[in-house]
Amino acid sequence: MSEKKSSAKSSAHTVQVRRIYDEAEKSDGTRVLVDRVWPRGVSKDKAELDEWVKDVAPSTELRKWYSHDPEKFDEFARRFREELKGDDAAKTLDELREHAQKGTLTLLTAAKRDDISQATVLAEILNDGTKSTGKKTSNSKSSSKKSSSKDSK
Repeated sequence: MSEKKSSAKSSAHTVQVRRIYDEAEKSDGTRVLVDRVWPRGVSKDKAELDEWVKDVAPSTELRKWYSHDPEKFDEFARRFREELKGDDAAKTLDELREHAQKGTLTLLTAAKRDDISQATVLAEILNDGTKSTGKKTSNSKSSSKKSSSKDSK
């Protein structure tokens, strides 16, 4: 099942985000893990990855500061975009863009909420500013705000 690079239907620039714990689907296209740390409880076989790129993962310091706090997401995204301006990250982003132009690219993360993860920020960059999360498309319009319950600072 390592033959994931099917281009069935997707010659368009499509980048989506999914959790690594979700079952792989044929529609995933190229599957790339974008976490710096290998996800707990996932074997390399079960992950069904095409690639694991650490160069575009947030620094340990940023990841620990953020701690996936929804209220910090906007600031996290801003800081993360700054980190991505480095040479290594830029080169890896170019490689990810190439994958996306060949067919569907699925960015995988172990985050409990993929809609406020670094993978979501990366997908937005790769989709030229359009937000995209895997199966949670109903939330994708305002995934960076998520302020329905906490509208004030």
